[in-house]
Amino acid sequence: MRFDDLDTRLRVYETAYDFCVPPEQYIVVRLDGRGFTKLTKDIWKFEAPFDLRFRDLMVETTAHLMQCGFNIIYGYTQSDEISLLFHLKDDSFNRKTRKIISILAAEASAKFSVLHGEMATFDARICILPNAKTVEDYFRWRHEDAHRNALNAHCYWMLRKEGKNVKNATDQVKGLSRQEKHDLLFSRDINFNELPSWQKRGTGLYWTEIEKSGFNPKTKQPTVSTRRHIFKDYELPLGEDYSQFIQTQFLLDTPQA
Repeated sequence: MRFDDLDTRLRVYETAYDFCVPPEQYIVVRLDGRGFTKLTKDIWKFEAPFDLRFRDLMVETTAHLMQCGFNIIYGYTQSDEISLLFHLKDDSFNRKTRKIISILAAEASAKFSVLHGEMATFDARICILPNAKTVEDYFRWRHEDAHRNALNAHCYWMLRKEGKNVKNATDQVKGLSRQEKHDLLFSRDINFNELPSWQKRGTGLYWTEIEKSGFNPKTKQPTVSTRRHIFKDYELPLGEDYSQFIQTQFLLDTPQA
């Protein structure tokens, strides 16, 4: 059978289930480290509950994803997850979901592995969001999840370091209210509210413009040019202020559904 005939007959099996995100729908991709809970503590030996080295690996991986061919306007990372907001008008690969997911998962896995020197993999899922308010709610959700996880993690690992086993520490934290968790930490001289913001709120990355000074050898005159630069925000606002930050920074200039 001729190649052209084979190609025509079989290529349909590759593309029969292709789905393209419709125009005017917002795209958010969330990536998670595969098996990172075990890897970070048992294999890689990162400090618990938070480690600056791991934070920086996740932040640099997020920055890389924002520069790997898609028009991504906001990246957010907390723990072992990354969320990426695409520009509403981005049409890379005709907005094919399989292309978006596979490329970003591969890029994240490769970048993190190279930076860390150990093999790591990420999975990816795509969220198709109908309007700007839902995008705002999505990032508020991940933001609140970071805060909740940080409080639980500090309580859990404090108890583990005091000698409690996994089950006892887990059960004790699970039975406490939010205020009781704060009180538990405070009883050991840990004020949760004074811990670094990035631990409680995650880290945001977004594009800003900076001026760069130079010199034109032909005119013998100094020059000033504007460059796009990824800003890494380790002091994100909290609660309603974060919702307002998302809306004004990334959604004001896009059509509202």
